[in-house]
Amino acid sequence: MSAETAGTTGSARTGTTATRNLGIACLAGCVALAAFALVFSPRDYAQKDAVRLIYLHVPTVWVAYLAFGVTAIASATYLFSKKKALGWDRLAGASAEVGVLFMAQTLLVGALWGRLTWGVFWQWDARLTTTAFLFVTYIGYLAVRGLGGSHQQRAKRSAILGLLAVLEIPLVHFSVEIWRSLHQEASVLNPNGDVHMEGMMLFTMFFGLVVFTLVFAWLVIHRMRTLAAEDLVDDLGLDHALDLRRRESLGSATVPTSGGTPGASTGAF
Repeated sequence: MSAETAGTTGSARTGTTATRNLGIACLAGCVALAAFALVFSPRDYAQKDAVRLIYLHVPTVWVAYLAFGVTAIASATYLFSKKKALGWDRLAGASAEVGVLFMAQTLLVGALWGRLTWGVFWQWDARLTTTAFLFVTYIGYLAVRGLGGSHQQRAKRSAILGLLAVLEIPLVHFSVEIWRSLHQEASVLNPNGDVHMEGMMLFTMFFGLVVFTLVFAWLVIHRMRTLAAEDLVDDLGLDHALDLRRRESLGSATVPTSGGTPGASTGAF
């Protein structure tokens, strides 16, 4: 099968039966989450309906942390393995892209929450500032992945940066404890806290964590397949260019120039 034929048949798709079923589960989960968050979950006595933003805010930041952690693990696996399989690099890149997407949602929902609770969309608070810095860092990571060079060069420099960038996550997470922060501390996983969530609120939040994790997996799988296809196109394009160059070189060695002797070079390159 030619490359042109492959591009118009199965290789043009990134879905399989398994990923389609996963996508259906994600869609159903999102609909159920919306019902729990907007209908079945009660209002908070202090924050009123604004508390419903927690069902987006907590899952999005969880997925962002998870994504950047997967990027670091995949980067370390590529960097320290002997085989240097590019699949690990694609996993790192795909996970980072999804992580940046969810981190952007975290900042957006956090700004809306801040407007409702603090009266402003943004404060140069420790948690907000470190989160924004983490977001910018991974945008830089994606920019580094887009630099020129071979697939192996891309994978190596990205892996090093991916291992360094993940070190910011503990700083973001513990910023509310290190500095005096407007942002509240953890409501659930806080042994020193005195915050108790109503049962349906707690269930809805953890259900959101599960649903958003499935969405993360679905997006990463599809993005990995797309990155593999892009690498294949690059390789085919390079092979085609080299083959064309060889053909031109062979032609210039055998085709006589005007008025010259047979076998003279055309001097095309």
